[in-house]
Amino acid sequence: IENLNYIQNQINSKILKLNISNYNPKIIAISKTFKINHISPLINHGHLDFGENKVQEALEKWAEIKNKNKNIKLHMVGRLQTNKVKKAVQIFDFIHSVDSKKLAETLKKREDEINKKLSYFIQINLGNESQKGGINKNETEDFLTYCKKDIRINVIGLMAIPPFNQSPEKYFSEISALNS
Repeated sequence: IENLNYIQNQINSKILKLNISNYNPKIIAISKTFKINHISPLINHGHLDFGENKVQEALEKWAEIKNKNKNIKLHMVGRLQTNKVKKAVQIFDFIHSVDSKKLAETLKKREDEINKKLSYFIQINLGNESQKGGINKNETEDFLTYCKKDIRINVIGLMAIPPFNQSPEKYFSEISALNS
């Protein structure tokens, strides 16, 4: 809880300095590999957004908790394979790694089957790194149109993981420009 409060205070301080008082970002506590007894204090403190990168781990850890607390929102922050979509749509509220038409179509089909709407981020591979998922930045506009208008999934933003050994500012500027 101390870490969460510290981070929230840092964010609030930055928001004040930038004079953007209407900006209210959410902190997503990445809970992958942590047992529920480590996460419970955050839930009891009122934190609602958590991230996992493995579908099976998320199901085992969160199914019962989400049944008891409908306000908790679970974010899939790892790469999602189409063969895991059925279970992913069941447990997650947000998918941060949509990176192909096949995945988008499979997600939409499963949403329709169980009558559940998720929110999505399109993953962009800004650094053109072969080991990372994401669409090429030059395909962003076409892919967004396909997702939003053709198959009608709820895309709420873009996501990218900058190359590890480079300054992230350049990449965050690029994704901001793509998002406008």
